[in-house]
Amino acid sequence: MSTDDTTTNDASTDTESKCGGATTGTQDSTESNCGASSSSSSSSGCGASSDEEEEVGATVDDFDADPGQLIAVGLGPGQPEGMTDRAKAALADAEHIVGYTTYVELLPDEITESAEDIYDTPMCGEVSRTEEAIDRALAGNDVAIIGSGDPNVYALAGLALEIVESKGATASMLDFDVVPGVPAAQSCAARVGAPLVNDTVSISLSDHLTDMPTIESRLHAAAKEGFTISIYNPWSRKRRENFEKCCEILLEHRDPDTPVGVVHAAGRKDEEVEIVDLEELPELGETDLIDMTTTILVGNDETYVWDDRMVTPRGYETKYDY
Repeated sequence: MSTDDTTTNDASTDTESKCGGATTGTQDSTESNCGASSSSSSSSGCGASSDEEEEVGATVDDFDADPGQLIAVGLGPGQPEGMTDRAKAALADAEHIVGYTTYVELLPDEITESAEDIYDTPMCGEVSRTEEAIDRALAGNDVAIIGSGDPNVYALAGLALEIVESKGATASMLDFDVVPGVPAAQSCAARVGAPLVNDTVSISLSDHLTDMPTIESRLHAAAKEGFTISIYNPWSRKRRENFEKCCEILLEHRDPDTPVGVVHAAGRKDEEVEIVDLEELPELGETDLIDMTTTILVGNDETYVWDDRMVTPRGYETKYDY
């Protein structure tokens, strides 16, 4: 499961902005009377024009109200029982909830029914959606911006702070807080045993924000140093080559029989789990098992499979007899 926006569910086309104005056609253009105005008529389909970068609209000086609170909440793997008590409490207290449509649909009914307003946008509307959450908080509302996994893992906590700063506001002014959730790597690792108990790294194959040469360099560095590796965002229709290149690099540094856990849609209705050898991984790219909701867990030289579970030794066997 990934923390990135991955599904093209449509947001509603006519919503009421509780900042004080109407928003019309959130999939095509969003005009918020919180003070921000953004256009997402994008040929790239990612919430920003491919010819012109989005610019922050309103600044802190455009708001007269006493600021409310802004909290970034991690939902964890997806099912309600996977959310922390702290996340549930934060969402129950929030007046407004802002999030990617698919993540909003994961919320328990009692959360959505208790919120004064819920604002959602489809895939790749991260910047406009985050700015909307900030503007609502600056307008005096208590706002939760949500994401799957953890807000600090390929998610929007950092973006929120960057936009708050660009508006001339401060994190303290909004009593900004982060409510952690279980990251995809950890929830997926739990499905296949104990693959990540020693030194490990996470690498995303999405080149939307990080160029592919940088991703390749990081893959080489992690693979040759013997880290276990969690691969996020492994495959999409627009960039299948990234996955193919990743497999090529891993096989350059790791034995073909290295165990690899493949977890699709962890914690959701269509969850699938397989453990394969590294040499089998490339062919899975053409199957439904690997997409943007999949996390791939690559073992190191010591990782083995026992009783259908991946095990990466921590090193206790060198110190103790058991």
